Amino acid sequence: MRPHEETISVGGIDVHAWIGGRGDPLLVLHGAGANRGWVRWIQQVAEHFTVWAPTHPGFGRSGDAEWMEGVDDLARFHLWFIEAAGLGRPHLLGHSIGGWAAAEMATMSPGSINRLVLVAATGLKPERGEILDVFYHSDAQLRDMIVHDPKTVPEWDELFGQPPTPAGLEMADRSREMTARLSWKPYMHNPRLAHFLPRVTNPTLIVWGRDDRIVPVECGEQYRRALPGATLRVLERCGHLPPIEHPDAFARLVLDFLQGAA
Repeated sequence: MRPHEETISVGGIDVHAWIGGRGDPLLVLHGAGANRGWVRWIQQVAEHFTVWAPTHPGFGRSGDAEWMEGVDDLARFHLWFIEAAGLGRPHLLGHSIGGWAAAEMATMSPGSINRLVLVAATGLKPERGEILDVFYHSDAQLRDMIVHDPKTVPEWDELFGQPPTPAGLEMADRSREMTARLSWKPYMHNPRLAHFLPRVTNPTLIVWGRDDRIVPVECGEQYRRALPGATLRVLERCGHLPPIEHPDAFARLVLDFLQGAA
């Protein structure tokens, strides 16, 4: 199926989503940087799986959800999305706060998903380091901090190289406001999440960048220890955006895992 954009109503909220590919469904949840669309790694994965990439309420072109107070609310909403979209029991992949939401979904209803992929996920408090205060930094500062080396990012110009439009700036402010509402207190973690992760026996792949300056790689190790069926893969010369920084290697890791080879 060629990728296309669709609006799906969930609980009275219009959810903008990218959909395309062939095969079993894979639900992809984006991070605080919003939905980046049909990027390179998704195109490769969509040759084998039907990718559903919704935009969270309060982000991008999706409707508002002023009642949401935390990522646990976002998780319950996306479990509802699975039902509304008729996805059955999809594979689930989440990045950053999308990874946190995916982890919460798995603890709430492990039988609702198949395999789980967590990418540089927030949600757990580091034991030694700390998660960067993204609200202290401007969007321009964060743009350079989220990757290890912009010169090695294949889609850098397409995703980050153009000056923002007024509409783009407004959308970024909206996403930033919603991120703060969902994750500000306690900052970027749920102190109760770790207690429920052992319930998740689904096969799980955790992917992290060795040089992640937003969420330290030790959080990936904490997820690995807490999830009974988890494997951790750390990409070298990689920051907080493994799918964008190393799209080919990332797509191969995801495909091997979802197809049962890893």
